[in-house]
Amino acid sequence: MSNILVVGNVINDIYLRLDEQKNNFEQDEAGRYWLDVCFDEQTYPYFRRTSVYSGAAVSMEVLAKFGHDVEISGVEARVDENGFSLSGTPRNFRYIISRGSEAAYLTSEERGESKFFSPLRRIDWIFVDRSAEISSKVAQEIVAFLAIASHVKLAVYATSEMTLPLKLLADRADLVFVDNDEYTPSTEQNACYISDSMIKLNIKGEKPQKIKYSAKRAGEMTHLTAYSIIAGAVVGGVASERGDILEMAKKIVETASLDGVKKLDQLTEKKGEKVNLSEIAQAMVAYPKGILAADESGGSTAKKFAAAGIVDDERHRRDYRNILFTVPELEKYVNGVILFDETTRQLADNGQNFVQYLTGLGIIPGIKVDQGLEEVSEEEINQGAYAGEKWTRGLEDLAQRAHDYFTRGLRFAKWRAAFEIVPPSEFAITKNCEILANYARICQENGLVPIVEPEVVYDNDYTIESCAEVTGKILDCLFEKLCEKEVDLSGVVLKCNMVLAGKKSERQSIPEEVGEATARVLKEHVPEEVAGVVFLSGGQSVEQATENLHAVIENGPFPWPVTFSFARALQDPALEAWKGNNENVEAAREAMLSRLKANQEALMEE
Repeated sequence: MSNILVVGNVINDIYLRLDEQKNNFEQDEAGRYWLDVCFDEQTYPYFRRTSVYSGAAVSMEVLAKFGHDVEISGVEARVDENGFSLSGTPRNFRYIISRGSEAAYLTSEERGESKFFSPLRRIDWIFVDRSAEISSKVAQEIVAFLAIASHVKLAVYATSEMTLPLKLLADRADLVFVDNDEYTPSTEQNACYISDSMIKLNIKGEKPQKIKYSAKRAGEMTHLTAYSIIAGAVVGGVASERGDILEMAKKIVETASLDGVKKLDQLTEKKGEKVNLSEIAQAMVAYPKGILAADESGGSTAKKFAAAGIVDDERHRRDYRNILFTVPELEKYVNGVILFDETTRQLADNGQNFVQYLTGLGIIPGIKVDQGLEEVSEEEINQGAYAGEKWTRGLEDLAQRAHDYFTRGLRFAKWRAAFEIVPPSEFAITKNCEILANYARICQENGLVPIVEPEVVYDNDYTIESCAEVTGKILDCLFEKLCEKEVDLSGVVLKCNMVLAGKKSERQSIPEEVGEATARVLKEHVPEEVAGVVFLSGGQSVEQATENLHAVIENGPFPWPVTFSFARALQDPALEAWKGNNENVEAAREAMLSRLKANQEALMEE
């Protein structure tokens, strides 16, 4: 391994995650909104404050995880099993303030100048990282040292603020990193180009390489920190003469968190047996059971509770989910349950965490991981999207969340893409299917079976013929994108709408029509390799969803298992019976059990 000297600044990043349910802004007399940077916790609460080191600290930690002996010039620091530690106080601070998927950065105008001292021991590399503030004096000192120590190699990050001293070093570098158009490496230099989703590496005498990655962003990790992690990993890989440099850089940045980066043995080896996604997926759709969708988000649950006259608070949400999961012999009717994040952290009446409770019943616990819908922008409308179309958020930090959910015992995930305008634009179909494919790839890389859910929303006025055409087109695009991302279809479950006329259509579809049309579209557009197909109820009435499910089954056989993954069509009778009063718990369980039995019977051919 190599001895590496990092030149750069250690930055103290302070992450403030604001509560999305609160108003974090105040207005001045002119009507302008300002963030209250004093952060009065009673008026402008944030629910998480995390302080971490970034900048040169990131480079040092990543290089140390490769096994290199690393130090930061002019800084007393070390990396051990507990991560990076610093002697003294960093001179550079930065606040990262996030709310939902948006983030703002507050940095000091004056930043400390990076130091360079000629090392007292032999070194193999000098790495001027992204955080470096290089003066002419420091640049000249480094050049002078390299003239004496000709064996030492130089790696330099060419930032967007390309000062003359930094350019002097970049021109001299053996390896240069670029994330902007202000610096062009010479043809004699090894170069690495980093963007928000792509890493490209050109090593002299070797074929150029590139790889896509997906790193955590707003609220979890800044894109600048992601760039630093990648650069450190590439320097570490080049110094180690590894042949899998980009693969390792991708793994490191995608599995990094605010707590640090993983060691190489944690990335290349799995403890215990390898996760068999195909087996899990098959167990999720095993006959004659379905999947209970109990993953309504805060907004959806609030609407349901309001309609039933139930107070929407954490206690009532826990009580409600507890009713659903403690239905007598639930395991006879469902293979899995899709949970909402809050539910995974709540306890059943017996004191067990709901994830552990369901696992103990032999039911596979899963998790909704998408973070809601966002309307297309003006720019996307100019690219062909229709005004009012939506795409689904949540990819930014999905890799870390998926990893965390797996370690907590969850074994599958669900992501919904909603098509509310029928027919949708080609732009909306392509964008949502690309997002679904990226989600599926990230899930499988972290041990979770992905349920992909492209939904043609029922609350519309389209005909059954239009629904069939649109559903088929979406499925074709979806599986094309899944294949492009090399997603293992044997470890994928498709959750889709039934093919029927929209709720507002003048002519409603009868079960025989729904069964024939749905079966035909599925057989024509879903590959045989898929583990199984499950249906959402999508706003159909309780009885309608069950009747249509049975009609589809009668149009089998199918090359994959077909079953239900209902939410409202299973839960509504239980909610109506409960009414928020725990004296009605048994009546609510009986109502839920009745729907489970009816839908299980619907899976059976006459």
